Amino acid sequence: MKIDKRIIPLAIGGLGIGTTEFTVMGLLPDIAHTLKITIPEAGHLISAYAMGVVIGAPILIGYSVKFPPKKVLMVLMILFTLFNGLSAVAPDYTTMLIIRFMSGLPHGAFFGVGTVVASRMAGKGKEAFYISLMFTGLTIANLIMVPLVTYIGHAYHWRLYFAIVAFIGLFAILFLKLWLPATEANQDTHFLEELKFLKNKQSWLVLGITAIGFGGLFTWLSYITPLMTIVAGIQSNQMAYVMILAGAGMVVGNLAGGFISDRLGPEKTCVLLIFLMMISLAGVFLLADHQNMALILTFVCGALSMSVAAPINIMMMKAAPKSEMMAAAFMQAAFNIANAMGAFLGGIPLEYGFSFKYPSLVGVGMTFIGLVISLRYRYLYGKETPDTETAVECVPCDK
Repeated sequence: MKIDKRIIPLAIGGLGIGTTEFTVMGLLPDIAHTLKITIPEAGHLISAYAMGVVIGAPILIGYSVKFPPKKVLMVLMILFTLFNGLSAVAPDYTTMLIIRFMSGLPHGAFFGVGTVVASRMAGKGKEAFYISLMFTGLTIANLIMVPLVTYIGHAYHWRLYFAIVAFIGLFAILFLKLWLPATEANQDTHFLEELKFLKNKQSWLVLGITAIGFGGLFTWLSYITPLMTIVAGIQSNQMAYVMILAGAGMVVGNLAGGFISDRLGPEKTCVLLIFLMMISLAGVFLLADHQNMALILTFVCGALSMSVAAPINIMMMKAAPKSEMMAAAFMQAAFNIANAMGAFLGGIPLEYGFSFKYPSLVGVGMTFIGLVISLRYRYLYGKETPDTETAVECVPCDK
């Protein structure tokens, strides 16, 4: 299959974003040691980045919708590269905390604009697949770059991690300039106009599916290391391979989700995938103490964790046809809320002394709620056709 080179710059940007977002988790002890802080304090760097994503996505989108998407994406990637480069030389904890917050600001906006640009570049019936191609960079980051950069950070110095991310950002800027086609800006909108989609019940249902249903998988992912080492009996020095297995699942699931969505429709695909999430998390709870099954379920859950990205973004753009970029930015905020909510709720049974299988049981409950919301969405809006007023508005782009 020939890959459309126009989508490659977006995938490279996703590669950089995925690398900076997930590698830090494995290097917290190294960062804490250098900055002379505790590991929990170092963990605040993750929270600061996530807060930047949630705040930056709607604000940056709101003030950039009148500009051509190509220029917006390049500016966002310049900011991303700059702040990750500064992270490599941050002298103390307070400075690092501020810079990590600033680094998160362009994350959601980049994916928000990129999602819309990818759908516009796609031919009719290929929108979800093109969005999944953009998110391929994020999945490859989990499969290859996160383990590789984590190793480099451990073996040499964690500051090299941020330098590598900045280097990826430079490549993204270059290829955005060379290969991304120019698209027209929407001159007839403003910040408050972009937020009107929040009055739409359809939009809130999609955000609810994302924050609650997708959050169920983060109950599993947040505690995967103790689950696999303590419950499944995997040696701790083998966890890198386990994470590569999960990353491989993400790559496969991301592309499969886009492919299936373009054929079944995003609403049916979303219901199917949320249901499979619920079943797989129940499988983790019941079978995680069997090592082979735990490994199989690691691949399956990894695949499902990314499979819903394309169809759920298509659903959101259908719900907000006149505010596509802002809606896509809110989706990134919802994904980060899912991350935080899954980790928090999944940790509650652990505080009461239950085993590390129980976060996945919490995830079953969360995905069940997501399934109910998905069914409700499909009942209310799933029969709409591309000719209706809620369809994605594709603006022709210069090929």
